[in-house]
Amino acid sequence: LGIASSAKYADLAEIYVPDVHYVPGTVVIFGGEQEITTTVKSHDSRVAGVISTNPAYIMNAGIQATYSVEVALTGRVPCQIKGPVQKGDRLVTSDIPGVAERLDKIRYEPGCIIGKSLEQYDGNDVIVIEVAVGRL
Repeated sequence: LGIASSAKYADLAEIYVPDVHYVPGTVVIFGGEQEITTTVKSHDSRVAGVISTNPAYIMNAGIQATYSVEVALTGRVPCQIKGPVQKGDRLVTSDIPGVAERLDKIRYEPGCIIGKSLEQYDGNDVIVIEVAVGRL
């Protein structure tokens, strides 16, 4: 008998209760009417993570709530970002609800980092790219 040591998916997520339904790739913070919500504050230190697409591991799977979502805490996930970003850029919340942007070092405060970009995007639009979530 073997024990699985790998997964098809790539993130560790935890169940949280959101204010409203959020699609995968949405950046969320702790706060709002329930446990998590979105923000219009760039570099918000209350960042919780990114709504997962299909997590490899889920914590608090037995939570009792009318509606809940899986928030990626660490690992690779699709994420809404506002460009431009380079591979390896540290990502933070933006002034657009549910969307990340690259870190402005002048505005840094502890706890504001979501993760790092795994892709490059030179435009200014909001798109979905893969990111490494976590305090990297």
